[in-house]
Amino acid sequence: MTGQTMRSIRFFGGGRCGALLLLLGLALCALAAPARADALDDALAGFTADKYDDTEKAIAALVAAAPPNGAEILAALGSGRLAYEPESRTVLVRHADGKLSLARTGEPASAEIAGKPLKTVRVNNRIRRAVEAGSGAFALRAPDPAKRAAAARAVFRSREAAALPAIEAALAAETDAGARAALEQARAAIIVSKPDAPEAERIAAVDAVAAAGDQDALAILNSLPAGSPQAVNDAAAAGIAKIERWRSIANLIQNLVYGVSLGSVLLLAAIGLAITFGVMGVINMAHGEMVMIGAYATFLTQNLIRAHAPALDGASLLIAIPVAFLVAGAVGVAIERTVIRFLYGRPLETLLATWGVSLILQQAVRTLFGPSNREVQTPDWLQGSIEILGVSLTLNRIAIVLFALLVFAGLQLLLRRTSLGLQVRAVTQNRRMAGSMGIRTARIDALTFGLGSGVAGVAGVALSQIDNVSPNLGQGYIIDSFLVVVFGGVGNLWGTLVGALSIGVANKLLEPWAGAVLGKIVLLVAIILFIQKKPRGLFALKGRAVEA
Repeated sequence: MTGQTMRSIRFFGGGRCGALLLLLGLALCALAAPARADALDDALAGFTADKYDDTEKAIAALVAAAPPNGAEILAALGSGRLAYEPESRTVLVRHADGKLSLARTGEPASAEIAGKPLKTVRVNNRIRRAVEAGSGAFALRAPDPAKRAAAARAVFRSREAAALPAIEAALAAETDAGARAALEQARAAIIVSKPDAPEAERIAAVDAVAAAGDQDALAILNSLPAGSPQAVNDAAAAGIAKIERWRSIANLIQNLVYGVSLGSVLLLAAIGLAITFGVMGVINMAHGEMVMIGAYATFLTQNLIRAHAPALDGASLLIAIPVAFLVAGAVGVAIERTVIRFLYGRPLETLLATWGVSLILQQAVRTLFGPSNREVQTPDWLQGSIEILGVSLTLNRIAIVLFALLVFAGLQLLLRRTSLGLQVRAVTQNRRMAGSMGIRTARIDALTFGLGSGVAGVAGVALSQIDNVSPNLGQGYIIDSFLVVVFGGVGNLWGTLVGALSIGVANKLLEPWAGAVLGKIVLLVAIILFIQKKPRGLFALKGRAVEA
């Protein structure tokens, strides 16, 4: 016996007692690894039985054995890449490159085994749910709390009983509050579905599931096992009623949010029309094509930046805003100088002429870019969503709302704080008096038409993130834009803001009740009846010429 061993024996108390303790410890260390290996072998053997029940038990055993490559084995099973050699019952993992590795060790399979015919482990929906739960159990050990919470939510959705030991083990070690709450809900979802669980524990689990308040929780409570105690059924019924009440409130909030989002889109599309229609009295049916031109300007700007300055790709949408404004504004000035200036005072002729211009612009775009849709990529900083009060809001929609308010504020500053804005307001209220005071009304008409068209082009930048960029893009917004302008008050920006938001919210609130088409008809009839009572809209402009 070596000196180190003798010192170890003396450390444990010396004599036969110390020697026995030392030998027992060495034996336990020697037996631990084989025990874990035997558990893994038993789990892998279940995959070779070619029965769904045995495969499900094998998944549970694999989760309990917790080998380092357990998540990879489950991923291979779920995607149909787990196979075994029938004679030796060796379980293998097929990789994307066609190579095979041993599921037990992760080492490459020998040429002898790889050359034999293999049999794929069969899966069905029940096995896929077990795989999802098992994968979640492995992810419960991830160092990132967000990943552990996501894994717990996956178990919550699948409510796979095989994951319960892993959930309870993770709960015992969890320190993050968010991940712990997700783990508790996952455990509750499993307990709710266990007929042999104590009644009091199941009732507490029902309350925990109901607290989640989402569609998955509703599905869990609606699928209690048959023969559950009456107290559990009553608790589930109360939880379902609570979730449905909250879902109705959440749906209302969601419709209001979507209505504000739609209203912001209508505001962007209509605010330029409010300027031109209010100042010049021109019924511009080509206004929608200015929106379309702005969207195509965004498409071209993004492609040019990708080709010549890829480092600026993330800022391409911001760069496209002034480009779209200038391009659409220039087209608007050209239309005013060549067509509309000869038709002032004849609204029917301007309607027909601008309708013809809209057809020309659409065909020109079809000739240049083709009739198919063009893709404008959303930058990384506008991708994703956030959840508030159970309502999921995409970042690009939030950005459009903020952008519309920013454009509105910018136009207000322009019209209230600049000499151009003063002249525009003077021409709007009394064109003859403004001309007699030295204001060049023809120049103001051209600049105003260019400003309105430029703002419509900026609207095209925003719409390229939520709609198809095609030659028909503007046609879907021209009628609604006129409704917003007439309802809010011709030439009044505050009326345009209130009108756009009102129509957007009313549209989204009517859709669940009457459907999309009938809801829009009801809204149109309501606006017509409103105009019969207030022909100048919500906020009528004041001025001698206007009131005459």
